[in-house]
Amino acid sequence: MIERSSGILMHITSLPSNYGIGTFGEEAYKFIDFLYESGQSYWQILPLGITGFGDSPYQSISAFAGNHYFIDLDILIKEGFLNKDDLEGYDFNETEEKVDYYKIFKTRSPLLRKAFERKYEICKEDVLKFVEKESLWIRDFALYMAIKTKYNLISWQDWEAPYRDRDTKTLDKFKEEYKTEIEFWYFVQYLFFKQWGKLKDYAHNKNIKIIGDLPIYVAEDSADVWANPELFLLDQMSKPIMVSGCPPDDFAITGQLWGNPIYNWEVMKENNYKWWIDRMDASRHIFDVIRIDHFRGFEAYWEIPFGDSTAELGKWTKGPGIDLFNAIKNALGDIEIIAEDLGYLTEDFHEFKNQTGFPGMNLLQFAFDSRDENNYLPHAYEKNSAVYTGTHDNNTTLGWIKEDAKPDEIEYAKKYLHLSEEEGYVFGFIRGCWSSVSNLAVAPIQDFLNLGSEARFNIPSTLGGNWIWRMRKDNLSEELSKKIFELTKTYWRLNRNV
Repeated sequence: MIERSSGILMHITSLPSNYGIGTFGEEAYKFIDFLYESGQSYWQILPLGITGFGDSPYQSISAFAGNHYFIDLDILIKEGFLNKDDLEGYDFNETEEKVDYYKIFKTRSPLLRKAFERKYEICKEDVLKFVEKESLWIRDFALYMAIKTKYNLISWQDWEAPYRDRDTKTLDKFKEEYKTEIEFWYFVQYLFFKQWGKLKDYAHNKNIKIIGDLPIYVAEDSADVWANPELFLLDQMSKPIMVSGCPPDDFAITGQLWGNPIYNWEVMKENNYKWWIDRMDASRHIFDVIRIDHFRGFEAYWEIPFGDSTAELGKWTKGPGIDLFNAIKNALGDIEIIAEDLGYLTEDFHEFKNQTGFPGMNLLQFAFDSRDENNYLPHAYEKNSAVYTGTHDNNTTLGWIKEDAKPDEIEYAKKYLHLSEEEGYVFGFIRGCWSSVSNLAVAPIQDFLNLGSEARFNIPSTLGGNWIWRMRKDNLSEELSKKIFELTKTYWRLNRNV
């Protein structure tokens, strides 16, 4: 169980860097130093998978592979994989505060191919040892990426039938002909996990743990679905029969249509949920604590007929429930998990979550709707829970106060949290989290920086303009660190004795 502590939420993409997007480089190490000096115990990030259409980290082309955008180029130069002049002529995006994913897409792969050409033969033995260690997923992933490259990145469902349907002779011939391309993707994953491992070790040396997100679903166009079609509800042409989403509510009147294929839970149960056990085993080695997104979907999920334009005609279907998590626990032992249990919840779900013993989530921005006697007010929290001012899907707290909240909600928050202009309303919200009984308190870095809706990270059910916010190099100050430290010390959440 997570002990009384606190942390800051900021995804890797939001770190400063000279190359258009946050990486595992110098600024990541500086952020860990900032966390330590601020008395924090956790750095919470979003999924580390390779992003596809829409740039969402929740729509990855692999549930296991890491995003090569995070491989730091300066580290590659320092280690001899690249020369400084290799970077000349590349446009990495001059805008410091936003990610331009198109420019990242155009720059990263060519540079990593230069590194591969220069150094692969020298480190080949280490790469192949890594491949053997990650053999459960990496061979299918590298093969998928090599074929995808051959087909100009179109979805695997649109490949020629022998490739789409994994004809053995066709794939064996491809492996021989495109051996170098497959080895390139091995090399890329080797670099990713090498750099991530060193960064994570540095965090551990500062007594800081990593909370990482695990999306409940995988993308339709992914190595996972291509390699394991029997584990998903697909038709004879490999198209989904049903897809994921959420029913209509006050926030989305036609519901949320995510579009991920639904798992074939009957088949998964027959092999004792092996794919999920493998996924959780891999995730617990990447992260220290796993926050499972849309946790309620394991008890019951909203499934929508494939081809529908909205989520309105979906239906609730029972999920695997505690059976899945018993299988995971029997295979792997105890894993630290946070259950994202926001949204429409039933008695059956509460019973299921209580069976798991996992801490759920509280959002302070949801607490002050006077029409609803809700459980998001701090006096109603359980100790075994995590409290947030907001998540990556919410507006920043300043944005919520200025643009989203109703006047009566603001007045209720002022009264309940004793907000004052002198302290600052946003910092009062953070204090409300830190002073609560929840064992874990977390706030996005945007709230600590008192930023408005211009720094919002994601607006659910929209495409474009999401996942792009970045922090400036001068945003983190010693003054802010001391302020966070004192707050954390006051409410007994420090990561060390002082």
